[in-house]
Amino acid sequence: MSPAPGAGYAPPRGPLTILHEDHCLLAVDKPSGLLSVPGKGPELADCLLARVQAAFPQALLVHRLDRDTSGVIVFALSPQAQRHLGLQFERRHVRKSYVARVAGHVAGQAGEIDLPLTVDWPNRPRQKVCHETGRAARTGWKVLRRSGAGAQAETRVRLMPVTGRSHQLRVHMLALGHPILGDSLYAEGLAAAYPRLMLHAEALRLRHPDGGAGLGFRAACPF
Repeated sequence: MSPAPGAGYAPPRGPLTILHEDHCLLAVDKPSGLLSVPGKGPELADCLLARVQAAFPQALLVHRLDRDTSGVIVFALSPQAQRHLGLQFERRHVRKSYVARVAGHVAGQAGEIDLPLTVDWPNRPRQKVCHETGRAARTGWKVLRRSGAGAQAETRVRLMPVTGRSHQLRVHMLALGHPILGDSLYAEGLAAAYPRLMLHAEALRLRHPDGGAGLGFRAACPF
């Protein structure tokens, strides 16, 4: 059984790390351990959206990162910008790049995982691969570095999601046989040895809502 959603929720404190700000949008480096949006119950009210809106009351949600994933996340600063950015995510015009440390040595140098995903209802919030009812999900991957041996073997990979399903990168790497280190949902036996989920949204590219110019944001990987 998974713990209750609010059990042990102690998000990190500290000022917002703003990567970009203009009249249309805001890019922020989200810390690991902080919800993107409020959870159910007052104990889960503290989240990145609430903190951003404390400083930018007009800020609107565009997309999310998992609580334990860190990195680049974008907020709109007007309803028009929210619609424009939302369509870019919906139509898969946004380019996203993540860095992860995974268990074991991944064979090969690059590839793509194409496995449909759906919610694992008896074990929510877990997701699972399901070829009958799952929604299409694709993730490109590239090996950056291998290190260690035996039980300490790991691979640093760059992950490029084409789709944006819930827990997509975590479930896809598990299905590949290389769960992300520090993952308490999908790599229980490996989680305790790491201070956090080893997954970071390193870079994001999109079109600016005002004029359509290409714009990119990057947050240095903290592990």
